[in-house]
Amino acid sequence: MTALTLSTAGAATLRADAVVVGVAKGAKGPVLAPGAEAVDQAFDGKLATVLETLGASGGEGEVTKLPAPDGLRAPVVLAVGLGSEPEEGDAYGTEALRRAAGTAARALSGSRKAAFALPIEEAEDAAAIAEGALLGAYAFTAYQENGKGAKKPLAEVALLGAKPRDKAFKAAAERALALTEEINRARDLINTPPNDLTPEAFAAIAAAAGKEHGLKVQVLDEKALLKGGFGGILGVGQGSQNPPRLVKLSYTHAKDAKHLALVGKGITYDSGGISLKPAGHNETMKCDMSGAAAVFAAVVAAARLGLAVNVTGWLALAENMPSGSATRPGDVLRMYSGKTVEVLNTDAEGRLVLADALTKASEEKPDAIVDVATLTGAMVLALGNRTFGIMANDDGFRTALHETAEEAGEASWPMPLPADLRKGMDSPTADIANMGERMGGGLVAGLFLKEFVGEGITWAHLDIAGPAYHEGAPYGYTPKGGTGSSPPPSPPPGPSSRAC
Repeated sequence: MTALTLSTAGAATLRADAVVVGVAKGAKGPVLAPGAEAVDQAFDGKLATVLETLGASGGEGEVTKLPAPDGLRAPVVLAVGLGSEPEEGDAYGTEALRRAAGTAARALSGSRKAAFALPIEEAEDAAAIAEGALLGAYAFTAYQENGKGAKKPLAEVALLGAKPRDKAFKAAAERALALTEEINRARDLINTPPNDLTPEAFAAIAAAAGKEHGLKVQVLDEKALLKGGFGGILGVGQGSQNPPRLVKLSYTHAKDAKHLALVGKGITYDSGGISLKPAGHNETMKCDMSGAAAVFAAVVAAARLGLAVNVTGWLALAENMPSGSATRPGDVLRMYSGKTVEVLNTDAEGRLVLADALTKASEEKPDAIVDVATLTGAMVLALGNRTFGIMANDDGFRTALHETAEEAGEASWPMPLPADLRKGMDSPTADIANMGERMGGGLVAGLFLKEFVGEGITWAHLDIAGPAYHEGAPYGYTPKGGTGSSPPPSPPPGPSSRAC
């Protein structure tokens, strides 16, 4: 785990394996960012010229390593691109700082300590750099013998210019550490092979973390689910030898506060069931529990940060497998709500487990419910691999979530819930089918979930199928594999037209 320190030392005097400076793309070539002054002085004021000679432009994600000259105690200078230089009077954006720090931390894997001399004006700048560095340093090596084949993550991040005695800066660093540790916990879960992360194993991990952080934890096993009538979760899980679980994690603030319920899809492996996925589409399906991982991490982070909000997390955990006992296309399931669902495609299983969890969460009458799920390939086709869709039964709430996500550096886009698509899920046999029109499939899935939200409860659905698992080369603070995508925990936004 990478350590974080706030240092009063200067970039020239701190002992470290490398010192990181920022460089931006200016109108006439690379421009050094604030924080690089001492390093530039060691280069006799010619660092920007040297970088340009080496081909650096200051573009986002660009990394240039230089041997340090006399006058610096670090042997290496790493210049990381921040993108376009801000307009005069403007500061560098926090997301630009976050991504640059992540890029630098990853480039310095195997190092013991790096000094980050990036632009810091306010505590939020320090937080962004800390978050980016700690997320960028992430590596999943649990299944590699002695870490063989991969360098160890950067061991320590030292932020220069971060005012360690200032309360705002200290609080920002503590928050960054808690958030990144929980995001990395989610990444670890997503990257864990499905033969080890079964529903039962996931539930045990959640229970242990709950005990550590003072959360109330309730785990419903297959017997309790059967007794309770959770037909959706049981129907998805009945084809597997690893039975399903429904986990409830509760964080309660000391003061009377708003109540936010988070519901996460936790399909620990999705073969598609009887509607089997073709070869080439099932190798990464261990990631189909990313929504549950994000919810789990968010509740723990809320507890660690002592947020003034009551948060309940619901993890709907199951393994979707084909077998003689598996749900068949054409079967009808009686859900926890009492509604019946005709299963037309067993690979549309996420909405079935979420439906039961949404109904259960609604019983507590929270101020708002947000479900998080790797739900549809249609959303990936619509928005690409880096942007998740937001649907809601309240436009103001949808907008607030979109803005919160953008502030956190999470790319999202508001999506509609067209009423005309609901008719496609009409069933001659049951109350509703789990499939509708093919076109607009992501929106159809959202409309299905809406059917199981309690009356009068503000609700939103985040389809994170695109950004939850990154199969390409790492970029910024985003690694290959599980990303931990989902906005950080926060209180429900203020009153809207449907808020309780």
